[in-house]
Amino acid sequence: MFRQSAKMQDVPFSSIRKVSAEVAKLKAQGVDVVGLSLGEPDFDTPPHIIEAMADAARRGETHYTNNKGIIELREAVCTKLRNDNGLEYDPEEIICTVGVTEGVFISLTSFLDPGDEILVPDPAWLNYTHVPTMNGAKSMGYSLREENEFQIDVDELEDKVTEKTKMMVILDPSNPTGSIQKKETLKKVAQFAVKHDLLVVSDEIYEKIIYDGNKHYSIAAFPGMRERTIVLNGFAKAYAMTGWRLGYVAAPYELIDVMTRLHMYSVTHASSMVQWGGVAALTGSQEPVEQMVAEFQRRRDFMVKALNDTKGLSCLNPGGAFYIFLNTTKTGMTCEEFTTFLLHEANVGVVPGTAFGSSGKGFVRISYATSMENLEKAAARIKEAMDGIIK
Repeated sequence: MFRQSAKMQDVPFSSIRKVSAEVAKLKAQGVDVVGLSLGEPDFDTPPHIIEAMADAARRGETHYTNNKGIIELREAVCTKLRNDNGLEYDPEEIICTVGVTEGVFISLTSFLDPGDEILVPDPAWLNYTHVPTMNGAKSMGYSLREENEFQIDVDELEDKVTEKTKMMVILDPSNPTGSIQKKETLKKVAQFAVKHDLLVVSDEIYEKIIYDGNKHYSIAAFPGMRERTIVLNGFAKAYAMTGWRLGYVAAPYELIDVMTRLHMYSVTHASSMVQWGGVAALTGSQEPVEQMVAEFQRRRDFMVKALNDTKGLSCLNPGGAFYIFLNTTKTGMTCEEFTTFLLHEANVGVVPGTAFGSSGKGFVRISYATSMENLEKAAARIKEAMDGIIK
């Protein structure tokens, strides 16, 4: 067998996918398992988006496009950023990517060298740890702590930053905690980034899934930040378009120019007809998004109450995304042990918090992006399982 490259030796298989594979295996064996591990809306893509993609295919939009994407989509992205985030970009400062996942890859790979350090949230979506590893860089986790409502602690950032630190990642709203960074927090983070001349990647994929009248702020809109921020966003979560694989990157032209070169040599461009679906998503009715968010909030409210009413478990009320970061420290089990316990004793699949970093110890991530029927079933099973071990 051919030997893998050195850069891949320390890159593990996704823990999230491992849990999902185990859930699928049990289901194939006839076990009634409720999977709460994947961060994927259970809704179908709104019909007007599907029709726009189909119409594009029928009229021959099946050929190569500009590497950055069709101008119609890049213009729609610019309008969205202006109206929703107060950010001004030119269409030449936009790259339409194959999902936000590609955006993560090209934004980090384009600017990290071996030996560089990058500040990443801990816990956070695992790509932000493993992509730097692929590039010979070192991820330096900064803690998001429950006792601090999972807000970024700038004092800790000051302790973590070194002369090797080149970049920083912000994931807001957060996967896996569901927390939203406050405006005052982001203001301090922006001042920190300017002080240390850091390039910031701001992943805002969950910005439209937000509750209780909260507001999302893009750090790129703070003083001194536009020129040093790479904004990542996309369509998968808000528009239920996970399988479409469409996202976008917004950044100053000199940064976009570098990322475009990596983008063109790795994927050429995002699917032509899929891009037309993205145009429809941004320019069409936003009512489907509002309806999905309202349903997510209903599910969140149910699960937060049910879990907090269960012996040995507790959680904060997440302000965004569709995740609950459940505190399991009172169970006496590690989060990995608790994950196995739920899967085999309650037939409920969740993800151990350590899949997202060392600060995830004592937690599991629960996705409520599934039907209320499934959530009711899962909550009842979890309660029964916990009643059996905690008196």
